[in-house]
Amino acid sequence: MGSSRSKRIELPPTERLNRRSDDLDLVSTEEVVHRLHQEDVVAVRAVRPALPEVARAARSVADALRAGGRLLYVGAGTSGRLGVLDASECPPTFGASPHQVQAVIAGGRRAMTHAVEGAEDDVQAGAASVAGLRAGSQDVVCGISASARTPFVLGALEEARRRGARTVLVCCNPPGPRLKVDHVLLAETGPELVAGSTRLKAGTATKLILNALTTAAFVGLGKVYRGRMVDVRPTNAKLRERAARMVAELTDLTPVAAKRLLEEAGGEVKIALAMHFTGLGAKEAKRRLKTTTLRDLTGPKRKKNP
Repeated sequence: MGSSRSKRIELPPTERLNRRSDDLDLVSTEEVVHRLHQEDVVAVRAVRPALPEVARAARSVADALRAGGRLLYVGAGTSGRLGVLDASECPPTFGASPHQVQAVIAGGRRAMTHAVEGAEDDVQAGAASVAGLRAGSQDVVCGISASARTPFVLGALEEARRRGARTVLVCCNPPGPRLKVDHVLLAETGPELVAGSTRLKAGTATKLILNALTTAAFVGLGKVYRGRMVDVRPTNAKLRERAARMVAELTDLTPVAAKRLLEEAGGEVKIALAMHFTGLGAKEAKRRLKTTTLRDLTGPKRKKNP
């Protein structure tokens, strides 16, 4: 005999009510800010269990980039914008080609600043976005979906798998059992202080994971040397000053001599350092660095940490 009670719809954790928010509209602004900060701490802690899988995914990304492949982000709404942000920051930070890390957001470029209603619900559009980028076996396609249910993202991941690409899902709810991806980067952030507003904790956790994913991958590719962005593109006064400072710190050269060496290296910090430590000319140093890292090239001649 059936129950007379209607079945309750089981909401995903990020859509549920947070027990600490029932009186949120009654407390002081200071208390609202305090509670938001406490929830941010929850987001940071939620990322910790995912770290081993983040490291595995980062190695997959590094392997793909080393082989000439790409990291392709796919997302919708806040998740999509975070993918675009991370992709856009890789070239200036790591000297990466814009081709290497790309991002697709449901609804296209307009969705970066406007809500494009219904775009995230289009499975076919997600698949088409991956097909349009000609994703293949050398690439890693990373879907970003706090809910782990966004149709646009799921369509993209399914198409990526069909094309032989490695797949990653960054999410804040456990994905369904039917979803097949190589790496699930799950940060269980739970209910938001404002119910369903995943730009809050879920967005914070997602940003942390994306930071770790690309940074660890590019560190593995030799884009960081002794904690410094040695492949930075010095495209403005601040970055040119930083580049010269890095050369001076890592070589014990005077600031004037460091700037002179940097000029000889065409403004490229890594080449300047290779020239200094090996005695090679700029052209040969650049050639060597195409097949080895600065750490391997300079060996024991590196200056000790100050």
